[in-house]
Amino acid sequence: MSHARVLCAGRVVTCDPARATPDDPLGTIDDGAVLVVDGRVAAVGERAQVLAAAPAVVIVDEAAGGLLTPGLVDAHTHAPFVGSRHEEYALRMSGAGYEAIAAAGGGIVASMRAVRSATQEELEATLASRLERMARCGVTTVEAKSGYGLDLASERRQLLAVAHVERADRPRLVATYLALHALPPEAGGDRDAFAARVLAHDLPSIAAEGLAKFVDAYVDRNAFSVAQARPVLARARELGLGVRLHVGQFADVGGAELAAELGAASADHLENVGEAGAMALGKAGVRACLLPVASFTLGQAAPPVALLRAAGVTMVVASDANPGTAPTESLPLALAFAVRLYGLTVSEAILGATREAAASLGLTDVGLLAPGARADVVMWDLPHEACLVQPFGTSRALQVFRDGSPL
Repeated sequence: MSHARVLCAGRVVTCDPARATPDDPLGTIDDGAVLVVDGRVAAVGERAQVLAAAPAVVIVDEAAGGLLTPGLVDAHTHAPFVGSRHEEYALRMSGAGYEAIAAAGGGIVASMRAVRSATQEELEATLASRLERMARCGVTTVEAKSGYGLDLASERRQLLAVAHVERADRPRLVATYLALHALPPEAGGDRDAFAARVLAHDLPSIAAEGLAKFVDAYVDRNAFSVAQARPVLARARELGLGVRLHVGQFADVGGAELAAELGAASADHLENVGEAGAMALGKAGVRACLLPVASFTLGQAAPPVALLRAAGVTMVVASDANPGTAPTESLPLALAFAVRLYGLTVSEAILGATREAAASLGLTDVGLLAPGARADVVMWDLPHEACLVQPFGTSRALQVFRDGSPL
């Protein structure tokens, strides 16, 4: 027996390219509705038309005067972390530099110590709670990176946590193995040897277990070089895994060009990228994943958004949820910052956290409301999509559905 539900609202944002126009990139419908049958979108349109097409026995949910959107997609998070780096945050707010804190044993290595000392149960319970809070912000899909273990056993435990906590009443998860994030103390400062070990041993092991869909690397000043990252990411491609990169957070060292060369799913951060890198990304069709909470926390200038637009680069917006530079679980907060601090339009920001974010994760039936798509839907206590990019500071989601079922 089919299970049907009609979701109605004063305004429906579909993010469906078939409905989009130059004046309405989001494909909106006034006084609209979405028919959900067996977890998929069966029809989208004006309320009267959708109700007429609905089965005789149907649940009707109403957001009177409110808003419906696709479920939000957070395409860059470090969600499977434990511990807090509040002392570092206070130091940075007092003027200490992120790179100096990391050089003194803080930063990523501080989170490494927390992950290595946590039990598997603690990792999983913390991640599950975090996902439930993210769902209350309207998020139905989360990319989740490892990268705080810094050895095979601990990275594997982070990825196992991702695999173990996913269930139907939480956001779906897309796992990324952040193979090159930082050096553990036992590496003795030898980045070449660490990258070689990851290439020869750790990456094949993670791939063989099927624990990740993507492999990531942090390519930047005081991180990993293009030469160190290229063999690892190229091998990931050979093993059937997608590629993502942290690029240009502090300096342009050629990471954007590497992302283009490898056909990466996304190049993330990009606070520092030049014309050559932007043009390479645009030509290769690599999405730019912008992380405005991190640049806000670090007091950095925005990425060159106008340059990225001119190069034809599609932009994604993500929370970068992590304990150091983006201590947030709110993708709506990142959207507010993307518009206010980066100059994205409302449509760019919303598409960047729905359809384009999903596409960067290889998901073609998520992030839009169109017949056949997964019924990931948010009912908002808001009258218009422009409200989504205002910094409310609290969730305005009334109901959140994944595959047609409430989260």
